[in-house]
Amino acid sequence: MKKTILFLALLLASPFSLAGDDSLESYTARLGEKDHFNSKGERLKTAGAILRQDRANFHEFGIIDDRDEPTGDDAFFASKANRGKLEAMLKRGELSKATEKAILNGTPVVSVTVYKNHIDVYLQ
Repeated sequence: MKKTILFLALLLASPFSLAGDDSLESYTARLGEKDHFNSKGERLKTAGAILRQDRANFHEFGIIDDRDEPTGDDAFFASKANRGKLEAMLKRGELSKATEKAILNGTPVVSVTVYKNHIDVYLQ
């Protein structure tokens, strides 16, 4: 019994505990056709660049795709400076090969969770 209580106490104190979620925010977005091209009309070649363009389109240019959540759920990337960090944050985060392929080759709906130093991206 004491071992079980100790195990549960350690689990709750663990950085991997669900109770210790340190996310700043999360949002859902459709990565539409316009998100695959930069302002010069050049096709973007990385998932990070497409995600960054999606947030620029949403916050700066008012291009809102179906399934994009309303403003306010994504305050972090409303800042141009923070959008500039997105690709580096993605490199430190979670992005499966399947999700990356879907982003590069289509217009999927993704869930993005923003942390202090990284982002995790999953297909919806």
